[in-house]
Amino acid sequence: MIARIKRIITTPKEEWPRIDAEPMSTGGILTGWVLPLAAIGPVAGAIGQLVFGITIPLVGTIRPGIVSAVSTAVIGYVLSIVSLFLISLIINALAPSFGGTKNKIQALKVAAFAMTASYVGGIFQIVPMLAMIGLLLSLYSFYLLYLGLPRLMGAPQEKAAGYTIVTIVCTLVLSLVGGMIALSVGGLVGAGPAALADRGSVSGTATVPGLGSVDLGKLEEAAKKAEQGPPPAIAADKLAALLPASVAGWTRSGTESSSAAAGGIGGSQAEARFTSGTDTVTLSVVDMAAMSGLTSMAAAMNVQREETTETGYERVNTVDGRMITESWDNEGKNGRYSVIVGGRFTVEANGNAPDPATLKAMVESVDLARLEALAK
Repeated sequence: MIARIKRIITTPKEEWPRIDAEPMSTGGILTGWVLPLAAIGPVAGAIGQLVFGITIPLVGTIRPGIVSAVSTAVIGYVLSIVSLFLISLIINALAPSFGGTKNKIQALKVAAFAMTASYVGGIFQIVPMLAMIGLLLSLYSFYLLYLGLPRLMGAPQEKAAGYTIVTIVCTLVLSLVGGMIALSVGGLVGAGPAALADRGSVSGTATVPGLGSVDLGKLEEAAKKAEQGPPPAIAADKLAALLPASVAGWTRSGTESSSAAAGGIGGSQAEARFTSGTDTVTLSVVDMAAMSGLTSMAAAMNVQREETTETGYERVNTVDGRMITESWDNEGKNGRYSVIVGGRFTVEANGNAPDPATLKAMVESVDLARLEALAK
């Protein structure tokens, strides 16, 4: 299993043909692959909660009881298994629309092995500050899906991007089915499954409400870049050196750095805490080395989203190829501002401040140009 995990993550183009040719059964895929790997995230998350606690703005860090942590882990584990089977059903049902052939076992193979990156990435939940690396590994699972669909389902390569996108959108619909059951899948993809299936080349856009317009050309470029494999993570102490010694009106009160790796995928992180009166902001730099090239998929989606409330807002947008995420609560005077730099580094300011501009200024106090250079 360990050898195959490494191969599917580092050399997926060579591993998918092996998976395609290997006889498998539903029970074999479930017990020999899915059940042990799907447990990584829930178990790691439970350990992380018990050891480090859960940080809640304006409240602080709380540690759940063992019963609560274990219950959450069990529920998450069961849902992940159910989701996998739903994804495989979607893959199988969509196959004819994209020139492929229906085959339940092959569809389950694609779903199970494409999810490997997400399963392995769950280990990062043990250290909350590195949890984002695990979340972004879902992008790599999308890439694995992109490679596996045409090979195992017999779909033409030129339709792989459309097949992948519609599969992802349908999965999102199912995950939100409680509140969106009345919506049809076809209406969620601006280009429509049929239009994407008919594309002879990967170009144009597909619109996903709530996310943005997916640039199919950029998605293809990101996939090609991903084939180069992830670079080694920058040492945590070097990231710490990029954090400013001081920010106007704020005093640095402490720093912390860490790194981790699993299955050939690694990342590192450094953070510093700044205080001004009763306000505290954590400024962090995370190297998502495993996501080098793959965060370009997020940029390809050109995410534009804004939600306002009575006391604040949440925004996600892409500016000059950089994905920026903002949130602010006027009542509590707290929020966060983060930006992905060079397709692999995340710089974020999170905490209490006089205004959102202060958080943005803190992020910009980090040498973003230097990070861009390190990403190349």
